[in-house]
Amino acid sequence: MLRAMTTGVLLALAAANAAADEAQIRRVIEEKLGGVKVEGVQPGPLGLYEVRFRSSGGTRIVYTDANATFIFLGKVYDTANDRDLTEDRLRKLNAIKFDALPLEQAVKIQRGSGKRVMAMFSDPYCPACRQFEQTLQKVDDITIYVFMFPVIHPELSEQSKQVWCSPDRAKAWLDVALRGKPPTAKADCADPVAKNLQLGRSLGVNSTPTLVLANGERVTGGLNRADLLDLLDAKP
Repeated sequence: MLRAMTTGVLLALAAANAAADEAQIRRVIEEKLGGVKVEGVQPGPLGLYEVRFRSSGGTRIVYTDANATFIFLGKVYDTANDRDLTEDRLRKLNAIKFDALPLEQAVKIQRGSGKRVMAMFSDPYCPACRQFEQTLQKVDDITIYVFMFPVIHPELSEQSKQVWCSPDRAKAWLDVALRGKPPTAKADCADPVAKNLQLGRSLGVNSTPTLVLANGERVTGGLNRADLLDLLDAKP
């Protein structure tokens, strides 16, 4: 497979100077990827062409040569700059207007000045979410809006409702998501859990944690502290 991919890359690069046959690219991609609807074709990295299409999880991209002779389904990684170029692009393509988020439906957690701002769709029983909560504890001067998104164990969604009904929602969330300590409050208040589930699905959130940065860029999965700080502190 690696040999075939390498050969494909070389052939694609050899054809890089040719003008793209966009109609051909659209036709081939839509046929070979099971009837997806191509939304756009434009020059991409390595002399390839980026092809965008919509899926249930949001916008996705693949790469191809000028005539769609080869299709590349993986990611392009810039080793010199230590950057995942495909992930960077997807963050922008799947951006969400931060100001349009219904923040009143989120548990607000603030440390220090709170100048760093992000939102997060998180499930308290998601292992990756719990690991990321450990990372978040190492970040100061941050405001986190947690949209409780209990999809892994729907039968435990009552605990998310209990978090919302707690006198100190931030503490109750951290107790369950960080420490595995179930909330004790009664789930007897109006809560936004069902609305959060609907919101997440409408935005194509299909994994947890999913982060939304202040500039609207979306990040699927947790990050290490250094990468998270780079994104939070990046200039608009």
